[in-house]
Amino acid sequence: VRAAPAKVLTEATINSQVLDCQYGVRGEIFQRAQELVRQGREVTFTSVGNPHQLGQQPLTFLRQVVSLCAAPFLLDDPRTAALFPADAVERARRYLGALPGGLGAYQDSKGNEVICQEVCDFIERRDGVVRPDSSDVCLTNGASDGVKLMLQTMIRDGNDGVLVPIPQYPLYSAAVALYGGKLVGYYLDEAAGWALSMDRMQAALDQARSEGVNVRAIVFINPGNPTGQCLDLDQLQGLIRFAHQNRLVLMADEVYQENIYGRVPFVSAYRALRSMGAPYADSQELVSFHSISKGAAGECGLRGGYFHLANFDAGVRANLYKVVSISLCAAVSGMVAFGCYINPPRPGDASYEAHQKERSAIIRSMKRRARLMSDAFNALPGVSCQLVDGAMYAFPRVALPPRAVDEARQRGLAPDTLYCLELLEYAGIAATPGSSFEQEDGTYHFRTSILPPEAGFVGLLELFRAFHLDFMQTYGGLQNNRDAPAKAQLPNSGAGQLAPVALSKL
Repeated sequence: VRAAPAKVLTEATINSQVLDCQYGVRGEIFQRAQELVRQGREVTFTSVGNPHQLGQQPLTFLRQVVSLCAAPFLLDDPRTAALFPADAVERARRYLGALPGGLGAYQDSKGNEVICQEVCDFIERRDGVVRPDSSDVCLTNGASDGVKLMLQTMIRDGNDGVLVPIPQYPLYSAAVALYGGKLVGYYLDEAAGWALSMDRMQAALDQARSEGVNVRAIVFINPGNPTGQCLDLDQLQGLIRFAHQNRLVLMADEVYQENIYGRVPFVSAYRALRSMGAPYADSQELVSFHSISKGAAGECGLRGGYFHLANFDAGVRANLYKVVSISLCAAVSGMVAFGCYINPPRPGDASYEAHQKERSAIIRSMKRRARLMSDAFNALPGVSCQLVDGAMYAFPRVALPPRAVDEARQRGLAPDTLYCLELLEYAGIAATPGSSFEQEDGTYHFRTSILPPEAGFVGLLELFRAFHLDFMQTYGGLQNNRDAPAKAQLPNSGAGQLAPVALSKL
């Protein structure tokens, strides 16, 4: 019998850059969590910023408009006026009038022009600066596609590098590896609330260039993921000066700009750039990213977003258009949803008051949960957590006992991966280890979202607490009973009655 021929594609024969890229957010913990779900276990996925999966409700106006655009025959149904507010019907008619063939037809590869114009209006309202031109806006399937396109465009070979904050969102390390470049990490200062350090940035850049790396861009995430910090105007202007002096393209990941809970309001990089005048405002290359997946919308599945170019060469813009044309266009439903998100009902519109109430209630609830979570982690022995001023995550640091570190190494795991695996098995909570985001040597963290429903949030935090004390006791991290805080120290949310959660091992 003739042996079956070897497969053309095997791990040994695929592109090595595909093998090199790793995406820890959907890594070992997430995959084990999926196995537990298939076995019938209940798992709370705090590992991913996926608001609707954890119970966040859609914005009504946005979904009404998308529904009417998806089923345009409803616009001619006499019952529609009783079911949908007038402004949602008018918006759907306006979008459909500008979308040849509706949601089911390809649109311009850079996005429908009406919605690109809405993006420009949004930027002008948000920043109070000169309105950008729609030719500098491209609608994308969420922010990630725009990020990958820009990295693919600027990384030419293995000598090209990109400065990325550490800890970082693994999209950047995965995409840089996939396109064959070098990730050059610059460490944020945890002791200073994950602040930028210009000295650390310059040292990282100088070291890379001394090793022959052609560093071409610098990424920053504001508000931070996974770190939750927000940058003020002075810090942004410092970043812009740094990029200009060192001839770097500035990549501003601003998808969490509505998720602001603390001491620093959101300021866009574009506003900071325009406030500086020459030579920065008219020459520093800046690309900014935004998405419908975060904020009060949380529409991860609709895949809407944009990138906005400032001071880019016309030839580069033309080549970016060529590359996006290969995919024909982004999801048209995502374009419509994003238009509703950045151009919401105005005062006097039928949906205005209800929309404002929905949107503000979501952000206020996230603010309460952000404070509850950081306070709860800071009450645990061996845990410290910076205040969550923005985004959707806490990123606590855990002082793991030496026995836990040894156990992890014997099992071929990063120590914080061991911690997260045991958290999953004990409590049914899927968090992401800090090693997936990179971190300073000798430190251990994990990322968990603040997204689980407020009604059971204190119960979830008590599960975290019960697991942590059990883990520390098991591995010798508690010297005596005095190291364990009393249950009463868990913060009170003030949110009324909260669903109880069993603390026994599941």
